[in-house]
Amino acid sequence: MCGIVGYVGEKNAESILLNGLRKLEYRGYDSAGVAIINKKGEMNLAKSKGRLANLEDKLKQNPLEGSVGIGHTRWATHGEPSDLNCHPHTNQKKTISVVHNGIIENYLELKEYLISKGYEFYSETDTEVIPNLIDYYYKGNLLEAVMEATSKIEGSYALGITSVDEPGKVVAVRKDSPLIVGIGKGEYFIASDVPAILNHTRDVVYLNDKEFVEMTKEEISFYSKEGKKLEKDIHHVTWNADAAEKGGFEHFMIKEIHEQPRAIRDTMASRIIPGKPISIDNIALTKEQIKNIEKIYIVACGTAYHAGIIGKYVIEKMARIPVEVDIASEFRYRDPIFSDKTLLIVMSQSGETADTLAALREAKAKGVRVVAITNVVGSSVSREADDVLYTWAGPEIAVASTKAYTTQLITMYILGLFFAQNKNTMTSAEIEDIKNSMLTLPEKAEEILKQKEVLQKFAENTYMHKDMFFLGRGIDYAVAMEGALKVKEISYIHSEAYAGGELKHGTIALIEKGTIVIALATQNDLYEKMLSNVREVTTRGAKVLGLTVEGNNSIEKTVDSALYVPQVNSVLLPVITVISLQLLAYYIAAAKGCDIDKPRNLAKSVTVE
Repeated sequence: MCGIVGYVGEKNAESILLNGLRKLEYRGYDSAGVAIINKKGEMNLAKSKGRLANLEDKLKQNPLEGSVGIGHTRWATHGEPSDLNCHPHTNQKKTISVVHNGIIENYLELKEYLISKGYEFYSETDTEVIPNLIDYYYKGNLLEAVMEATSKIEGSYALGITSVDEPGKVVAVRKDSPLIVGIGKGEYFIASDVPAILNHTRDVVYLNDKEFVEMTKEEISFYSKEGKKLEKDIHHVTWNADAAEKGGFEHFMIKEIHEQPRAIRDTMASRIIPGKPISIDNIALTKEQIKNIEKIYIVACGTAYHAGIIGKYVIEKMARIPVEVDIASEFRYRDPIFSDKTLLIVMSQSGETADTLAALREAKAKGVRVVAITNVVGSSVSREADDVLYTWAGPEIAVASTKAYTTQLITMYILGLFFAQNKNTMTSAEIEDIKNSMLTLPEKAEEILKQKEVLQKFAENTYMHKDMFFLGRGIDYAVAMEGALKVKEISYIHSEAYAGGELKHGTIALIEKGTIVIALATQNDLYEKMLSNVREVTTRGAKVLGLTVEGNNSIEKTVDSALYVPQVNSVLLPVITVISLQLLAYYIAAAKGCDIDKPRNLAKSVTVE
């Protein structure tokens, strides 16, 4: 997730911006830049791909003077990491500069409109439309122009804006992306997160969606989207710097679990729109090519492999194309059968997973078309694949993947619908029904996040156990695999997932009095069968947490504790069900006192075999 810093006051803006960006490095980024207005009213920019140190080296050679400026660390979503795509972006006349965190869903139509009005564009980003749109509406009042421009923008954004026509001012606004305002003495700040300004002030204002702020060194004013002046409460921050980086959460993992509603929403942005066909910018597969696909391989490792298993279920159900899912480290050693009608889908959060890259390269060498799903623009898999579908989860700091997994699931649904749309294996009404249900997932995820008490209580009563079993049938079994992995990764409890129907084929021998079992029973067509499996383990003394959909209250007669997830189209249930399992794993590890963000022996990205 990008980091934003802005300053207006009497001090040197360059050092304040750089210090603020340094405090936001934990958010992850691939480039950085600043725009500073000097005392002559001139705007100067410095931008650099890579680490913040690269930008600092540039500024040591050519310092930027001035006491008004904005800065940015970029996590690429549109356009590869480069000096050109780096923020801040300016209008064509270079009189307005903008830093942006978020995704502009309708940037293509805005860009086309502005081109028709004579504007030229130089980068590959969605952000560049913003300063040009502000310029288009500018009539002598920057705040009014920003209000007019943002009324035309669809998507998520936190914006910091400066202009040489009003050189002593910073304007900012947010919608669905974080932005706070710092209140100092004769100076004011904006930032994506509190750590960026803690060295200068602990008094902050939290902006609500579509609230604007206008800052000069003399005064600060807040406005609603209608232009009405607002009175805002000032909050005094008492967190230490480490806690501030985590947004007040104890660990990055729990923070990232709570970021999933936004990540889900962003990954659907511009792709899932009611009444419009599925649109995927970086996939050039034609309708004819999709119709000719006879087999799909999904290849990944760890958590991404589990997302691939859901993908198999989804694509086969929606598009009626046979799918095989393989662990990347095994795939290339089994001499897979390829043809000109084979498609390979590789998934890697980092885009640098060694085994996944090797599988991609082997398939490419044999003439197979490859679609990559990754969270990192410009990563190796994104460069080497034929087509790319990005998950817009933002960076994950915790080793155990959470929001990367749920956004990978979203891409599986997008691909399934995209293939179905082109193969006519679903009616338009059926596709619309799933799309509309998908758009409710962020709010459904929010509901799950509020249901912590049952999970915390269950965790407190089970964290001392050495073994834990997850049961599920159908698509629930795939979710159970990810739940078991999360417990294993961060709490070091031996945990395994089993298909409910396999209990009698060996697994039930492991069940004894007090054995911990988490049973998933969200699929209506398998609900009664799953309850039968639960009775098999409770009869032998297992202690069971049952997870099902709201309304299936009969489960309470069979389990020790029950947790309910909101109603949603059944094929989409893994997206919200897994959040409960992530929380359970987190609370078990917390109860044990484990190093949750950095579990032993594990790395975030496995870049060697």
